[in-house]
Amino acid sequence: MAAFTQRREFLKQAGLVGSLGSAAMIAGLPESAMALGGVASTVVEDALQPSQTEEAPKYHIKFAVCGMSHDHIYGMIGAVQRGGGELVAAWGGEDDKLAAFRKRFPDAKIVKTQDEILDDPSVQLVLTSQIASERAGIAVRAMKRGKDFLSDKPGMTTLEQLSDVRRTIAETKRVYAILYSELLEVKAAVYAGELVRQGAIGKVIQTINIAPHQIFQRAGDAGGSSGRPDWFWNPEQYGGILCDIGSHQVDQFLFYTGSTQAEVVESQIANVRHPDHPHFQDFGDMVLRGDRGFGYVRLDWFTPYGVGTWGDGRLFILGTEGYMELRKYTNIAVSHQGNNLFVVDGKQARYIDCNAMPLPFGPQFVADIVNRTHMAQNPDEALLAAELVIKAQKNAQWVTLKD
Repeated sequence: MAAFTQRREFLKQAGLVGSLGSAAMIAGLPESAMALGGVASTVVEDALQPSQTEEAPKYHIKFAVCGMSHDHIYGMIGAVQRGGGELVAAWGGEDDKLAAFRKRFPDAKIVKTQDEILDDPSVQLVLTSQIASERAGIAVRAMKRGKDFLSDKPGMTTLEQLSDVRRTIAETKRVYAILYSELLEVKAAVYAGELVRQGAIGKVIQTINIAPHQIFQRAGDAGGSSGRPDWFWNPEQYGGILCDIGSHQVDQFLFYTGSTQAEVVESQIANVRHPDHPHFQDFGDMVLRGDRGFGYVRLDWFTPYGVGTWGDGRLFILGTEGYMELRKYTNIAVSHQGNNLFVVDGKQARYIDCNAMPLPFGPQFVADIVNRTHMAQNPDEALLAAELVIKAQKNAQWVTLKD
């Protein structure tokens, strides 16, 4: 649970622990929300308000990109830059991705080979969102050449790759992390973790993650705004639905329950509506059992355009004294605003707007590189999440539904 303590300290310095800023705005709620069964209920609406302006980065490092197959690379770069990272070079294997990258970062040097980055002594950190099945190999080569490493999820797609990464971390002592952005880069998820740490809903019993996705997106950096490449449809390259997008959700299960040991009880996958890509998986789910809690994850590629975003991601956290719901990217049919957190306990029901929440991962991760620490992410937890989703994928039952 050390990660909780470290993140709490970051939030405390930002002036957000123990305070929800403005007073409750109950007068603006509908009458039906004020009285249930004739008894006045305590329904509170809060908005996090930072007590101080965001501080300038404490540290400075130079980093480079070695693979940009997925547009998640832009969020990864943004996180490191918030921590004081300077982007100095990039390599990419796809011409269209390189062209878009040049427009965003005209000052970054574009190199012709991966080795030009891995052999550059000035580069301290390497980032990759290369084709998923190739990420672990780049990580191992980078760490063996003295670089710290940040991978897009999933960091690896096979147990053999996972073993190679674990062994290389142990041998080289490099800092390695996987940017599970649905936890680390979602403000409501960060603040939910703080409330869990405070004991706001008692002991966490279970997490339920509903993670719908949209294949062809109309905008943004979630990956499909310019269509999907060939490797997206090939499970040997993207890892399969449970390994790929499921890695986000299993990471959250481990983080919120505090489980350090866990197993996949059952998992299943299907291709329901993509006959042109017979090996693609557009639905999957899994049941998890940890030493400190339970988990359920549902994944799909069926988000309709009417939702207004790439996916109506939901997280439910059940505790012994209450529960939470996170509506991460939209509040469906109410508002397109994301970072909505709902908390219910024995005294009240709260809605918390988390959009003013700071994101600690970037500054903490850069500090880890400078100080050789692990504040931003517990590496054992990150790799356990990877192990669980690979096993879930490997052992999943393929289900064929009748029309």
